[in-house]
Amino acid sequence: MRSTPRCGVRPRITNFGVRIALSLILISIAFSPAVWAAAPLGQTISLNADSTNLFVSADQNLGATAPLVADRPAVGTWEQFQVVDAGGGNIAFRSVGTGNYVSADQNLGANAPLVADRTAIGTWEEYQWIDVAGGQVQLKNVGNGKFVSADLNLGTNAPLAANRTAASTWETFSWAVVGGSGGGTTPNFGPNVLIFNPGMSSATIQSQINSVYSTQQNNQFGNARNALLFTPGSYGVDIPIGFYTEVAGLGASPNDVHIVGNVHADPTLPNNNATQTFWRAAENFSVTPSSGTMQWAVSQAAPFRRMHVEGNMVLHQNGGFASGGWMSDDLIDGNVNSGPQQQWIARNSQWGSWTGANWNMVFVGDVNPPPGAWPNPDYTEVAQVPVVREKPYLQVDSSGNYSVFVPSLRTNSSGITWTSGTAGTAIPISQFYIAQASVDTAATINTQLAAGMNLILTPGVYNLTQTIQINRANTVVLGMGFATLLANNGVTAMSVADVDGVILAGLFFDAGATSSPNLLVVGPNGSSATHAPNPTSLHDVFFRVGGAAVGKAAVNLTINSNNTIVDHTWIWRADHGTGVGWTSNTSNNGLIVNGNNVTIYGLFVEHFQQFQVLWNGNGGRTYFYQSEIPYDPPSQASYTSAAGTNGWASYKVASTVTSHEAWGLGIYSVFSNPNIFVTRAIEVPNTTNVKLHDMITVCIGGNGGISNVINGTGGATGANVSFTPKVTNFP
Repeated sequence: MRSTPRCGVRPRITNFGVRIALSLILISIAFSPAVWAAAPLGQTISLNADSTNLFVSADQNLGATAPLVADRPAVGTWEQFQVVDAGGGNIAFRSVGTGNYVSADQNLGANAPLVADRTAIGTWEEYQWIDVAGGQVQLKNVGNGKFVSADLNLGTNAPLAANRTAASTWETFSWAVVGGSGGGTTPNFGPNVLIFNPGMSSATIQSQINSVYSTQQNNQFGNARNALLFTPGSYGVDIPIGFYTEVAGLGASPNDVHIVGNVHADPTLPNNNATQTFWRAAENFSVTPSSGTMQWAVSQAAPFRRMHVEGNMVLHQNGGFASGGWMSDDLIDGNVNSGPQQQWIARNSQWGSWTGANWNMVFVGDVNPPPGAWPNPDYTEVAQVPVVREKPYLQVDSSGNYSVFVPSLRTNSSGITWTSGTAGTAIPISQFYIAQASVDTAATINTQLAAGMNLILTPGVYNLTQTIQINRANTVVLGMGFATLLANNGVTAMSVADVDGVILAGLFFDAGATSSPNLLVVGPNGSSATHAPNPTSLHDVFFRVGGAAVGKAAVNLTINSNNTIVDHTWIWRADHGTGVGWTSNTSNNGLIVNGNNVTIYGLFVEHFQQFQVLWNGNGGRTYFYQSEIPYDPPSQASYTSAAGTNGWASYKVASTVTSHEAWGLGIYSVFSNPNIFVTRAIEVPNTTNVKLHDMITVCIGGNGGISNVINGTGGATGANVSFTPKVTNFP
C-alpha cells in the first residue's frame, strides 16, 4: 500500500477543525473511559509544530537514539505516532517507524530531548493531552510536569524537549489523524507486530527484520513473540524466520505481497540439524528466491500456508536431519526436495515435481503428487480432502480497510483455493477485540467475548488464572505471532461451547506449574449436537508441557463436540529444556477425542506418559500421524498399561468404537533407559469398519523398542533404525 506525500499541503477538515497531512491511516483500539476524552486514542496521528510549520519526525536513520525534531515538510512512516492509552487519564506515543514509545527521560539530562526508544511505558513515556481550539494540542510530560517544546530559538533543527513550565506557540502542535480523509483503519496490534509497506526503504525494513531475528534465532524457550506483516506490494529483503515468529502477507491473494530476495528457516543445532527448528510460520505471500531455491528446514509446528514459491523449495539444509512438517494451500512452481525429512504432510498443494521420501510422507488433495505408493517409496496419497476450511487470515484492501477473511468450508477438494479468488467471508476488524498480553487477562477477554466480539490475540505470553470461554457460535479467535496462553493455578486455558462454527487459529497453549485437567476443551462432556454443516475448526493449534519451565497437564486437548476439524496440531510433552523429567513435566495424554465424526489433518503428538492419543468417538478420521513415545520412562514397571502389556500404545482407538479410519502413521521410540519396550504402537478393536493404512514403526537408538506395529501385527523394530516394520492395511 503505497502513499505519496504532498509537500506543504495541509487541507482543513471543517467538522473537526484540524489541519491534516496526507498519508493518513486510522487505527482503532478498545479504550478506557479514564483517558482524556479529547485524545484520539488508538489512532495514528501526525504532529505539526506551530513554531516551524513542519512535521515532527522520529527518523532513526539518523541514529538509534536520534531525537524527535519538527523538521519534515510531509508525513512518512517516521512522522506517524500511535496514541496509546497509558492509564490514569494519560496517553503515550508509539512511533510507527521505530515501534517504540516516545520518552522524555530527564534522568539523561535536564533538557534531554524526546526519543522514540522505549519498549514499555513508564512515567517518562506518559503525557497529558491538553486540547486547544482549532485542532491543536499541548503535551505535558507526566515525569516532570513540563510541556513539550519545539523552540526555534535553539535552532531550526532543535530537538523537542519537555522543559517548559508554561505553554505558548513553541509548545503548540496541530495534530491530524493519519487517514482522516476517509481512508481505512489500521488496528493497534501492539509493539510485537511490525507492519511494513512498500513505501518504506528496504534498509529500514531489513534493519527491523534483523532486530527481530537477533532475538528469535536461538530463543527456543524464551518469552518473545513477533509477527511481521507486509502490506501489498513488492519488497527486496532477506527474511530469516526464527522461533515464535510469524511472517505474513496482508493481501487477498498470496501474489499481492511479493518478496524478491530470500525467506528461509534454518537449523538451530550443529551439523545442519533442523530437528529442533520449531514454532515459526510463513503465510500468504509469494517469494522469488534470489538463488532460485527457498530453504524451509523445519520440524514440528512450522506451518507453511497459502504460499507461492516462484522457484524451487528444499525442506532441509545440506542433507541435515529434519523432523517436519506441514504445508497447505501452497503453490511451488519448481521442485520440492524433502531430502532426509523424516515425515511430512502436504494438503491441498501443488508443485512442479517432488523428490525425496523417508519414513512417512502423506499427500492429501494435492495436484501432481509424486509417483509411487506405499511401502516403496513411503508415500501415502489420498486424492481428495473430504472436508476442510482453510485458516483465517488478516488482510487489508486498497483503501486501508483491515479485515479477517474466513474461507468457506470445502468438501471433496483438491488443489489450492486462491487461483481465482478464495470463497469466504471478510469480517471487519471492528468486530474483533484486539488483546495484548501486557494489559489483558482472561476476565477482560471474556467480557469482550460475552459482548459478541471476535478475538485477536496479539503476540505475547498471556498469563491466565481463569478460563477463556468461547460460548458464541461462529466466534473467530485468531492468534498472531504464536500468541501463548499459559495456564496458571491449574486452570483450563480455554473452553469452547458445543456450538456451530467456532474457529481457533494460531494459538499456543503452555502448561503451568500446577497441573491442569486440560489445556483446551472443545465442547463440554456429553456434547451431542451435530455440526456437520458448520463445524468447529482448529488450525495451527500447538501445546507444550515443560521445556520453558515446569509444566503439568493431565490432558492437553479434549474434543467432545461432534464434527470438529483439526487442521494441524503439535501436542508436545518436552523431552529437553527446563523442568523436564518423568516426575516433573507430568502429562498423561496429548489428545482425547470423545466426539463423533472428528477429522484431523496433520496430527503430531509426542512423549506423553500414557496413550498419546485416545479416540473414543465413532467416525473419526486421521490423515497423517507422527508420534515419538516418551524418552524417559525410568523402568518397564513404571511404564505398563495392563497386565502383560509393555508400555502404552501411542494411537489407541477404544474397544467401544465401531468405525474409524486413519492414513499414514509413523510411531518412533527413543528410550533413554535400557530394556523399555512397547507391546504395540497402535491398538484398535478388531472390527471391519476400523481401518488403518500405511503404518511404520522405528526404533531410534539402541534401547528397547516396539514389538508390533498394530495389535499383534507387524513385528518388532530393529535397534538403531536397522529394521522398520511396515503394515499397509489393517485389518
